[in-house]
Amino acid sequence: MAMVDAEAIVKELRETYASGKTKNYEWRVSQLKALLKIAEHHEKEIVDALNSDLSKPELECFVHEISMMKTSCKHALKQLKRWMKPEKVKTSLTTFPSSAEIVPEPFGVVLVISAWNYPFLLSLDPVIGAIAAGNAVVLKPSEIAPATSSVLAKLLGEYMDATAIRVVEGAVPETTALLEQKWDKIFYTGNGKVGRIVMAAAAKHLTPVVLELGGKSPVIVDSNINLKVAVRRIIAGKWGCNNGQACISPDYIITTKENAPKLLDAMKLELEKFYGKDPLKSGDLSRIVNANHFHRLSKLLDDNKVVDKVVHGGQRDENNLKIAPTILLDVPEDSLIMKEEIFGPLLLILTVNKVEESIQFINAREKPLAAYLFTGDKKLEEEFVRNISAGGLLINDTTLHIATSTLPFGGVGESGMGSYHGRFSFEAFSHKKAVLRRSFGGDVPARYPPYTPEKVRFLKALLNGDILGLIRALLGW
Repeated sequence: MAMVDAEAIVKELRETYASGKTKNYEWRVSQLKALLKIAEHHEKEIVDALNSDLSKPELECFVHEISMMKTSCKHALKQLKRWMKPEKVKTSLTTFPSSAEIVPEPFGVVLVISAWNYPFLLSLDPVIGAIAAGNAVVLKPSEIAPATSSVLAKLLGEYMDATAIRVVEGAVPETTALLEQKWDKIFYTGNGKVGRIVMAAAAKHLTPVVLELGGKSPVIVDSNINLKVAVRRIIAGKWGCNNGQACISPDYIITTKENAPKLLDAMKLELEKFYGKDPLKSGDLSRIVNANHFHRLSKLLDDNKVVDKVVHGGQRDENNLKIAPTILLDVPEDSLIMKEEIFGPLLLILTVNKVEESIQFINAREKPLAAYLFTGDKKLEEEFVRNISAGGLLINDTTLHIATSTLPFGGVGESGMGSYHGRFSFEAFSHKKAVLRRSFGGDVPARYPPYTPEKVRFLKALLNGDILGLIRALLGW
């Protein structure tokens, strides 16, 4: 796609937006229903594409991508009238008599750049919010998941209104060409390195951005818990989510030195139950997305500071891009694996003397996208909620907070900015416009020159809320 194309697409979408078509409630509903049809009528095609890109197990394709996208779409359809309604707000004595409201309006023409790890859900979930809010949208799916990118381009081309919703496929040159255009909002899901490039491009046009990034999401495991359930939930959130290639996947566990051996034994036992004695042959684990990421993860494992720290797994099959669930115990803080988000099937267990120390450990690092705590201790739970700054927190489970539409999903600090899901998706793509209405009555002469001492006294009393002073000023006392 040449530069001109990006420019031409944006120009066409601007014309559509200017016509007012996308602001129409009926148009928004028709496009959301079309998205729902895509998910309902083309499930096999979508699953095949996800399988081709990631060898993602069918259950994960359906539960984590197709079903979540459908739920999100149905929720938007159900709530849309409510979200679009202007919100009446109180006014003050200063503007009396008057009425006020907050009117949500679309930003205009928006760009959604999505990620490869959940290439169906993370492409369409933000698009649902953008359409619900009444914007024209360009979607740029990730070229690292080419089969899904191509299915999205084909299906959106067939089902959606092409004058307002477009898919642009391609790699760095195409993304760069898109980022050179002026957008009214950019929504990016991915890593911090590209997040910085997106933000720098947006700054040229003062375009607001939502950045959905990642980070090293910690799990604190206390000793007074149902270990079996905790371990199963950690495994589900780590290896059961695209084999650890998920932005909210547990990155490292912190537990006490005393509790670590029991935790490790329980993990080994459950992992074998889930994925068998040879997990490389299991059909229930996604593969690593491509050779680059396989080598990146191998480099983390081959770092001589951690080679002797592998306590479980570690098997690799480069031809099939498979890495078995791998656990490392007490890696040094200056090892490569502690310096970046793992984003793969390697999990660290770090030990402390007292479980309370884990909070300082987490806070000494960049703010993660998610933080997890397994405990039966209410005091520790309160301390965790009060003191840990992260995009989202979850107690006694992992990753499920993402499926709760009443909670905003997004990061803080290095893990991103802005949030979406449910109503928050609508708000991410809406400007809240302030509207104040007055009548011609109730005109106060004190507003206008000449500013006499009486007027000053009257206005001071009015603005200070001094009723007695106001009466005095009105009576000229």
